[in-house]
Amino acid sequence: MTRSDVVPGFDELLDGAQASALHLEMRDAYGVPAESPAFAHWLATGTREMDPASDYWRFWVDLVRRTVARGVVVRRARIVSEPLSDYARYGLAGAAVNAATGEDIRYLPRRHASKIALPGNDFWLIDGRLIRWNHFSGNGAPTEGEMSDDPAAAALCATAFTAVWECATPLADYKA
Repeated sequence: MTRSDVVPGFDELLDGAQASALHLEMRDAYGVPAESPAFAHWLATGTREMDPASDYWRFWVDLVRRTVARGVVVRRARIVSEPLSDYARYGLAGAAVNAATGEDIRYLPRRHASKIALPGNDFWLIDGRLIRWNHFSGNGAPTEGEMSDDPAAAALCATAFTAVWECATPLADYKA
């Protein structure tokens, strides 16, 4: 079943994970309102907040740490165009904080994704069965998310994520 009327927050989603939380990002830019000031600062200065205890990071760091502490594997794969967009460079600049919290992150240049069957939207796949589709407007602003437990869609997401993961470069080795 697919539903857009009941979409849990990321805290509820990851707190409910038992074994895995897989996130596939496929856009070159996102327009997340909460990130706008930090992104503008990074564009102007080339620096970004890297303190995991800062107001900017605290929610996510605490969430991922408690998720990983329960034995849940948290993986993020990013398909990116090269040269990287400003936003992708911004994400890469902060990825060390994500990794330090327990996320395993990999990057796949888009030119290497051509033979991979991908779903049409970014997603979180929880425990191989529950999907949170992330929808965005044309300028990258988040729009309403959607939940699905459709087995065929979950299989597509699992297969796509695995294919991307196997071709992608670990964060520590990725050179933009």
